[in-house]
Amino acid sequence: MARIEIVTPARAGSRTGNRHTAARWAAMLRAAGHRVAVRTQWQGARCDLLVALHARRSHASVLRYRAAHPRGQLAVVLTGTDLYRDLPASVEARHSLALADRIIVLQDEAPRLLEPRLRRKTRVVFQSADPPLRHDPPPQGLRVAVIGHLRKEKDPFRTAAALAHLPRDAGVEVVQLGAALVPGMARAARRRMAREPRYRWLGSVPHARALAWLAKSHLLVVSSRMEGGANVIAEAARVGTPVLASRVSGNVGMLGRNYPGYFALGNERALARLILRMRCDAGYALLLRRALHARRKLFAPAAERSALLRALAPLLRPRER
Repeated sequence: MARIEIVTPARAGSRTGNRHTAARWAAMLRAAGHRVAVRTQWQGARCDLLVALHARRSHASVLRYRAAHPRGQLAVVLTGTDLYRDLPASVEARHSLALADRIIVLQDEAPRLLEPRLRRKTRVVFQSADPPLRHDPPPQGLRVAVIGHLRKEKDPFRTAAALAHLPRDAGVEVVQLGAALVPGMARAARRRMAREPRYRWLGSVPHARALAWLAKSHLLVVSSRMEGGANVIAEAARVGTPVLASRVSGNVGMLGRNYPGYFALGNERALARLILRMRCDAGYALLLRRALHARRKLFAPAAERSALLRALAPLLRPRER
């Protein structure tokens, strides 16, 4: 049994992806017999392994831990913005990776972005989901779900913008869920609702309610500019809700290079064409479902647990002195 500390910049009670990942991994590691604590920073508690989520924002914890324990075991998890935004510009993010014994990424395109010396110590752990729901959209119309907090990295209003390029009589509606994490996003969402009756923003909702909307929607759109590995894609794959996604590395790493539901980043016209195709072409809808189902097993809890334990196993063995 090892003592493991997971540090994440996301506070307890936060509905961000990093906090969900930390909580889920803690449960998996406890089930494997380890003692696990989740904190926002490392403050000197004795542990056999430190797992730090986010290379830049957890850098202070990484640095303190490595200074206190030069031979201590350290894993750093690249969760999204650190991989796609911070690494080129942040000395702290790069330093965290240099100090790590293990680097973990959340989808299989991510290792390609790392230098060969870092890639050798990198492992992929897909995030999992096990929702007790199956895809059951209403028989009429086409409901499109957008699920994720409103911030710039998510390009949150791209799907709402696509409505302007869809016929009014197409029966398409967009339901958006997620807290406005950036000042002005809430006002922007309300302005869109006022001028576009086919768009609804429901704000922050409990996870169970978000899953219910996912299952009751015909389609999920993930329009992000950058993604470490969107958990909502894993949830959609497990529920069976087809996905349209921006063609960015993080989405491709979750859905696969040959997935037929990509649109160019920031291109609402292209997104509108795919939504209309989904609405009018039963063959295309079936193609999306089959392609998503082919990835479904990657996002099973047993697969995540196995990959996580394999990635950390060498760090849980005593080091030779």
